[in-house]
Amino acid sequence: MQSYGDESRPLAALSLPSRIVIGVAACAVAVIVAIHLAMMFLHVAPQNTLSKQQGSLISDYVYPEYEQNWKLFAPNPLQQNVAVQVRAQVRAEDGSSRTTDWTDLTARDGRAILHNPLPSHTEQNQLRRGWELFVNSHNAQGRPIGTRGELAERYIRRIVMFRMQGEWTAAGGRVERIQVRSRTAAVSPPPWSTEKISDKPVYRVQPWWQITSADLPEGANSQ
Repeated sequence: MQSYGDESRPLAALSLPSRIVIGVAACAVAVIVAIHLAMMFLHVAPQNTLSKQQGSLISDYVYPEYEQNWKLFAPNPLQQNVAVQVRAQVRAEDGSSRTTDWTDLTARDGRAILHNPLPSHTEQNQLRRGWELFVNSHNAQGRPIGTRGELAERYIRRIVMFRMQGEWTAAGGRVERIQVRSRTAAVSPPPWSTEKISDKPVYRVQPWWQITSADLPEGANSQ
């Protein structure tokens, strides 16, 4: 009768150092999984002593990679497509000024994600989360509500300049001001629905923002 003893015990055939490496790796994976589950549990669970004490650490771990978004589910699923668009006033080296066309940053993020099995969380969340923070911390006239609104505005300016400065100044010059707007369009109802929804987009246009050196990507020349 043929013995299968050796084949049924593959680890036994490994050297002692190999078994030690596998054991350490398995323990490391178990620790990482346990930490991840603990962080996610503390994030979604009701506030408790530990989550209050370590709130900053938990938020730093969760956002933006493991963000929890419940807008897909009832009773209030998200029923709008919101696109963030930007343009700039650029001062050329000869002193002349030009205004660029509108650029749809949300559409660019969408194209980067399309057919990508492992999309960047920057492409998925950075602009969207930044704009949500901006809208929730500004009034209908685009004025910031407290310090949080001012921080949100600076954050949007930095995102725009990080993504667009090189493109806007490729022919020389410098960006003096930028303008941001959102384009909101309702999601069309399914064919079987009798619901009537306007397909006309609504624009929310912000005033022109002056750009300073604090808004530029790290290492860029001061303006």
